Amino acid sequence: QVQLVESGGGLVQAGGSLRLACVASGNISNFNPMGWYRQAPGKSRELVAVVSSGRTANYLDSVKGRFTISRDYAKNTLDLQMNSMKTEDTAVYYCYYANIATMRTYWGQGTQVTVSS
Repeated sequence: QVQLVESGGGLVQAGGSLRLACVASGNISNFNPMGWYRQAPGKSRELVAVVSSGRTANYLDSVKGRFTISRDYAKNTLDLQMNSMKTEDTAVYYCYYANIATMRTYWGQGTQVTVSS
């Protein structure tokens, strides 16, 4: 089993910054991807950023250059630094961990991020 706990959401003005953190516990492998999804009201969940099994980072086009994902393999943590935030970044952000071998995905409880204009 895997447990994911997020923190760091909140309210920020447009142009500001927030940092999300996710702590993973349980049966974690450094070879499995971890990342962040988000879901805005009335919209589908979308992948924001992921650190792949090859340790490369990939981003949603709309956040490239503004968001940075980082993973600490020793501590089993995953951070998302969000800069130059926009109102359209408002959403619930979810940390996830994907076990490639079992094809099972684990989710955190979600953290609300609100960007005001």
